[in-house]
Amino acid sequence: MHFDPPPETVIGADGRPRLGLFTDTLARINGRDHDYHTPMGRPASRFARHFHYKQFQYFGVLSDSLLIGCALADTAYLGIAFFYLYDTASGELSEYTWRSPLARALTLSDSPTQGESRFQQRNVSIHMGYRATPDGQREKSLAVALPGLDLQASLIEPPGYAPMSICTRTGINGWTYANKVAGVPVAGVLRRHGREQDLSRLQRAGAHHDFSAGYMRRETFWNWACLSGQIEGRRLGVNLSCGVNETSVTENCLWLDDQLIKVEGVDFDYHPRDLDQPWRLRSHCGQIDLTFTPRGRHRERLNAGLFASNFQQLFGHFEGHIRPHHQAAIAVRDLHGFVEEQYAKW
Repeated sequence: MHFDPPPETVIGADGRPRLGLFTDTLARINGRDHDYHTPMGRPASRFARHFHYKQFQYFGVLSDSLLIGCALADTAYLGIAFFYLYDTASGELSEYTWRSPLARALTLSDSPTQGESRFQQRNVSIHMGYRATPDGQREKSLAVALPGLDLQASLIEPPGYAPMSICTRTGINGWTYANKVAGVPVAGVLRRHGREQDLSRLQRAGAHHDFSAGYMRRETFWNWACLSGQIEGRRLGVNLSCGVNETSVTENCLWLDDQLIKVEGVDFDYHPRDLDQPWRLRSHCGQIDLTFTPRGRHRERLNAGLFASNFQQLFGHFEGHIRPHHQAAIAVRDLHGFVEEQYAKW
């Protein structure tokens, strides 16, 4: 599998996207500089250039006792933010969703390496930050302030860590850039119910981050799966998808102690009318063979005609095997993670 050095920006001076797998993160996703045309080859209108561009960013925390998911999404028609916490021992789920017409309450960074994304609405404040630490490492952070809850979380990409950095064609006239991070430690503090939790002390904890943007398909569907944590004394991260970033190459990969290992296409075998049944995930290359058992879900469903979304993110635990090429197999036992089913018309 060939990886190219990352260009400075995703759109070049000629207005075309720079496609491929990259060895590192792109510094700036200047998506609106794309020379965007209609499928019939005509220059797109100002309306289309604005409303067809999509962006979303996600920060997840996984551990034996606590699961956290937070997303900021700008569909142009609508800005969406959600946040949830799940206590694995008690089964308590706290979940929140906020919407902002025309995304007025939302501002997203155009860089996965520096800047800040914000959602601010009445007594809700969510910030995702991107910066270099004083010693030159990359940090991604999440700050959430709600009545009765305050979260400060961060992940640091260790020296030599290779994120999944990919840009692929999407349909005849679009493209999608995705930057994925998993299998890295998490730090920070969660304060709620008069108690304080140190995230760095959570058992088998790991963080995940997704930074995606582009002129995506007007009507689309995908599955996605992720786990991030520690097993057999090693850090493990997995990022799998079906339905996005699959024109010529996929975003599928795993990380073992910061080493990025490419994975081929993945079959998501599950019951579409009963998502609470176990899911089976197997890669064509034989490196992934996992069963996911759901424990709960976060759902977003909206049908406004021009805009529609049926989004279900399930959290639970994985069992099975990871078989990296030329390395010993790793048995996965009761390691928490996410799977997702998403339909969007946007």
